[in-house]
This record gives sequence, C-alpha cells and structure tokens, in this order.
Amino acid sequence: MIPKYLFLCIILYTSLTTAQAQRVVDVASRAGVTQRFLLLQPENAKAAVILFAGGDGGITIAPDGNIKRRGNFLVRSRDLFVAQGLAVAVIDAPSDRQSPPYLNFFRQTAEHTTDVKAVIAWLKQELNLPVWLIGTSRGTQSAAYIATQTTPANGGPDGIVLTSSVLYDNRGVAVPDMALDRIHVPVLVTHHRQDSCRVCRFADLPRLTGKLKHLKKNDTLIVDGGNNEGDPCEAFAYHGYNGIEADVVGKISAWIKGN
Repeated sequence: MIPKYLFLCIILYTSLTTAQAQRVVDVASRAGVTQRFLLLQPENAKAAVILFAGGDGGITIAPDGNIKRRGNFLVRSRDLFVAQGLAVAVIDAPSDRQSPPYLNFFRQTAEHTTDVKAVIAWLKQELNLPVWLIGTSRGTQSAAYIATQTTPANGGPDGIVLTSSVLYDNRGVAVPDMALDRIHVPVLVTHHRQDSCRVCRFADLPRLTGKLKHLKKNDTLIVDGGNNEGDPCEAFAYHGYNGIEADVVGKISAWIKGN
C-alpha cells in the first residue's frame, strides 16, 4: 500500500501523440521533492518499464512532455517499447537535481532509490502491471544499484535490463563491483560486440555476467552491426545501438514478456 501523502503532490499533464496517449507525472518522493517521468501507455500493456538514460541522467522533461535531451538510446527508442506492448516511464532527474551535475554522484544513493521506488509504486498502483528497470550506460548504475537495495516485496522492480553496462568506473562504483548477490529478480544483460567505450568495453563483459550466475533467470544478449558515429561512449556510436534500435528493443521486450 502506498502512503497517501505520496499522491498529494502528483500533477498530471496530458497530451496526445499520434501513436499513444502520453502524460507527464510528478510524484512526491521525498520531503519537498518530486520525481518526474513521461508515461506512454499502449492498450493492453503486458508490463511497465522505467527507462534510465545514461550520462548525467538530466534529460529535462517539460510539463508538455517535450524532452530537451532526447538522443539517448532508450529515450529515442521509447515508442519502440510501446509498440512492443510495454507501458513506458522515461525518468528524469528529481526536482532537487534539475541542474548539473544532475544524477552524477547520485545514482548509488538511498535518495535515488527512494525516488525510483515512488515511481514503481505509482505505476503498480495505476497500471497493475509488473515493473522493470532498463538502464543504458550510466543508467545501468541506477538500475543495478536499486535492484541490490530492494525486492519486489519492499517496493523494488520485478526485473532489470542492463544495456551497455558500465564495467569499470573511476567516478563511482561500476556495475560488476556492486553487491550483485543481493539481486534476486530476472536480469538481462545486453551489449554491443563492437562497443569501444572505455568504461563499457565488450571484452570486459565477463566481469558482470560472471557475477549473475546465482540467478534462476538471467540471460545475455549480444548484438552486432548498425552505425558507429562520433564519440565511442555517446548515443550514436555502437554503444548506443545506432541503426539497430528496433531489433534490440524487440529482443529486450520479448525477453521481458517471457519472464
């Protein structure tokens, strides 16, 4: 049961796209803080997914649903997840971190976990669906950390998907260095074979997959191809599944719906 005060500050702004209804939701998460997300909801959704952008995570969602920083793989692919029958919540930085450094140095904190749990609670209350976390690049540090701190019984996700995971990090804790033995929900690891981002190199992936063998439900999806443009750690390199978004989203979505 969600405490009633969490809903006192919920503000809904509704608009329509040609594909599906979307609305911006601000849910109260901590004292004086709201957590904003953009909700896209297809008919007869099979599950809900919360999408965590990489980088500093500050994508700046406006009240009308416009996203200022929308190039990230997951953010630009949100309609593809909807087309696969998943309700989508694209999450922003919380109201008290709407300027640099946004989510940098915040993803692995109790406050961030509290903010995301408020979104999970809202989605389960409103949609009555299982809720998964999907992170890409530094977004995997959010999804994985929250899964180490929670269970579905105490407000955590029903599963997580890690795409282009941070495998080494000198600015925080890389995903393989977290307490992954605390995770007991299904995990799908997705990575591009040609990813050459210095903190996400494909050759280092066994550091992560080797620490998930305790799970009854885990799998690894390796993809190839697409386009490689610009900085190898940015959204339009292999790191961001440029040109193969539909294929990657389709396989991720099928795995979620099958688990």
